[in-house]
Amino acid sequence: MTILVTGATGTVGRHVTELLVEKGAAVRALSRNPVKARNKLPQGVSIVAGDLMKPESLREALQGAEAMFLIVSSDEPEADLNTDPGVVKLAEAAGIKRVVVLVGYEEGAAEQTLQASGMHWTLVKPAEFMANALSDWQQTIRTEGVVREFHGAALSAKVHEGDIAAVAVAALLEDGHHRQSYMLTGPEAITRRQSVEAIAAAIGKPVPFIELSEAEARQQWRSQGYDEESVDFFVQMAIQPPEAGYTVLPTIEQVLGRPARTFAEWAVEHKREFL
Repeated sequence: MTILVTGATGTVGRHVTELLVEKGAAVRALSRNPVKARNKLPQGVSIVAGDLMKPESLREALQGAEAMFLIVSSDEPEADLNTDPGVVKLAEAAGIKRVVVLVGYEEGAAEQTLQASGMHWTLVKPAEFMANALSDWQQTIRTEGVVREFHGAALSAKVHEGDIAAVAVAALLEDGHHRQSYMLTGPEAITRRQSVEAIAAAIGKPVPFIELSEAEARQQWRSQGYDEESVDFFVQMAIQPPEAGYTVLPTIEQVLGRPARTFAEWAVEHKREFL
């Protein structure tokens, strides 16, 4: 089976690609920049050029593929992405039989088009990525040994990106996942402060948690280039996160037959990146 993987170098897509290769699938990775992608992907992965915002650019990439892992937004801050629903229509016309979508904050036009298609589909809807700890805290932990963060009591049932990928791969390779919308969480709801404590335990060094006031947090986000709408959203998500963001669900264990990995396990896996 040839599987087209979009976002193959992203936080989840990288794990999807590696797992598919391990399981013997023929993987075709879609990239806007195939040359750059080559250094980030396993040997044996075919890389093709294409842009999810320009459906016609995928025509060649889709030929001969039987399944597709589709991202609809990017987890890479510098990568603008809003997948055109025409990609889904083109995939069906090309003979794709099965599509797994990594859903962003909420479902959009691409997901709706997929659900109305004749293809088998599965939606994967993760809570906060554990990997966000790298983009949020890696720099200050490495350079200053501290974390400066707003509202340390904010809860999250954050999920390991490798577990998200494992569920996606199961849906790509196995029967029984058609029309499923999988909400994915980690095995526990932990606070921001507890997350930093887990990183400190993993690296064997104390990491003081410096709690920012709302005014300080707003200024920090502004200095990072975020607009006021985004800043307001960050504050709201910290003070009053949606219940779905911290409600632990057994989905990963139900799909994979093993428990979801904890943030403490994730921190040990990534400890070198904080040192």
